[in-house]
Amino acid sequence: MKYKELRAITKYLQKFRTIHDIARVDDNVIRIAFDKNEDIFFDLNRSKNLIYKRDDFTKSKFYNAPFDKVLAKRCKKSSIEKIEIDENDKIIRIFCTKSGSYKEEKAILQLEFTGRHANAIILDKDNIVLEALHHDFHRDLKPGKKLFALTPPAKLDKSSLHIEDMDAFLLGIYKKELQKRLSVLKSSKLLQLNKQIQRLQERLENLEREEDLLQEAEEQEKKGQIVLANMHKIKPYQKEFVGEDFAGNRVRFALPKDAKSVAMMGDLFFNKAKKFRQKAKNIHIQRENLLEKIAFLQNKKKIIEQAKRVEDIEILFPKSLKLDRKRDKNYEKYSIAGYDVYIGKNKKGNIELLKKAKASDIWMHLKDLPSAHIIIATAKQQIPQEILQQAAKLCAKFSVKNPGKYLVDYTQRRNVKPKEGANVEYVKYKTIPVTIE
Repeated sequence: MKYKELRAITKYLQKFRTIHDIARVDDNVIRIAFDKNEDIFFDLNRSKNLIYKRDDFTKSKFYNAPFDKVLAKRCKKSSIEKIEIDENDKIIRIFCTKSGSYKEEKAILQLEFTGRHANAIILDKDNIVLEALHHDFHRDLKPGKKLFALTPPAKLDKSSLHIEDMDAFLLGIYKKELQKRLSVLKSSKLLQLNKQIQRLQERLENLEREEDLLQEAEEQEKKGQIVLANMHKIKPYQKEFVGEDFAGNRVRFALPKDAKSVAMMGDLFFNKAKKFRQKAKNIHIQRENLLEKIAFLQNKKKIIEQAKRVEDIEILFPKSLKLDRKRDKNYEKYSIAGYDVYIGKNKKGNIELLKKAKASDIWMHLKDLPSAHIIIATAKQQIPQEILQQAAKLCAKFSVKNPGKYLVDYTQRRNVKPKEGANVEYVKYKTIPVTIE
């Protein structure tokens, strides 16, 4: 951001008296709730430093690093002494005081909008570093060390800027940046999904046809029957059968080399027929499984194409979760504000999740409609309503094709009784209404 913009925003911030809540909501974004209901976001991404407001925020990430703990301890529910901007650099300082049971603690939150070295640093009243968002190699920011000032930029535009409507200005910054980020993110993730779908479709196309396998099974069984009907004519060392089938047609086929008797020759043909029939059955299951996975990814594509927030896309591609490449799972794992959320890709995945879930975990399903199963791992903790709401919306997005209003039932896994396949009966449930646009 330009220095004159930061100076105008700082003047706007000076009207606030308290920090009601403060937390990191993205890797480099800090949300501060001033005076209870004024949410302002400080984006310290090194590619672009921004300050903005947004009217579509829901918490989807949770951070618990040392920086986040100190940030909450020193700044959350604190009084603001003053807010100032450095006269020679793009640095905003928020001086806050937090009253405890026995003493009063003062802290300075220094927000540095300095391009590729952007940072957030928490200091005590003596300018000693308590914690920093980034511990850069170019600067000593170890806790307990005194903070030394940055070398100011050679040029700084100190001209004045009057912003008539600061709320509209800050919202405009977010909406402008949102469109750029959404466009880039959608292109990247859709390309990734298209590659996954292409691989699955290639596997689908390369599957053998059930009809061909069943036909081969019949031919092997027929050979076995012919061998048994001609046991008195075939010699144990014979390599080939030449004769007639049951319709009087001339037939000629090789006999199994590893058979030790004529009876074993017949058994080997029957065993081959059995294997081909089993393979035909499994091919049907594999095909159905692949089609369901392709449909799941197509649904995921639709969610991305219709996404209006970056978080709605990022939640589907969590950075912290490692892909298990050894096993082609029938369910996917996401994370919403630190809670693990699992969703079944198909019927098999739904069944696996029912088996995997613990008694205290939350189970979700669309009311009176076919649906993916959702499991929220609770670790025996109470799940916040906003997490339940986001998970319910995820359940609906992956289960329906048409926009509209839907109901999602949820209850603890202990209240769900599996029946045939992925069908269940459940009691003691609550319902969340969701809208799919």
